[in-house]
Amino acid sequence: MIYLHNQDTEYSYTKKRKLKNWIKNTVKEEGFSIGEINIIFTSDDYLLEINQKFLSHDYYTDVITFDYSDNKKISGDIFISIDRVKENAEKYKEKFFDELNRVIIHGILHLLGYKDKTSNEKHLMRKKEDFYLKKLKDYEK
Repeated sequence: MIYLHNQDTEYSYTKKRKLKNWIKNTVKEEGFSIGEINIIFTSDDYLLEINQKFLSHDYYTDVITFDYSDNKKISGDIFISIDRVKENAEKYKEKFFDELNRVIIHGILHLLGYKDKTSNEKHLMRKKEDFYLKKLKDYEK
């Protein structure tokens, strides 16, 4: 099951069914199944508190993923700062919704076991993000 929540923000994702189908297809294509995934849209301040409390990081970020997966069944909480996504969309001259979807799939890829600490891991992560974002756009055709 995939659940969408808000915490300290009024943002509400449109096209929820499309999003959930995209995530389900991504997970299936990677050879996994879905347990329970919570995507929580937050403010910068709320996500900063999580970053400080649970990761001992004192900086803003766009996404934090807590992975509760068990073998081939992925589960977890993906916290996304809507404030940070808006700022990054402007900074990188992207549409807000495109940047938000990139951050969402980034969190899903973390649940699937992809990392982004080294340059090779970052490169693979970006390649996978682009691949699955293209698939999302294909649904729109």
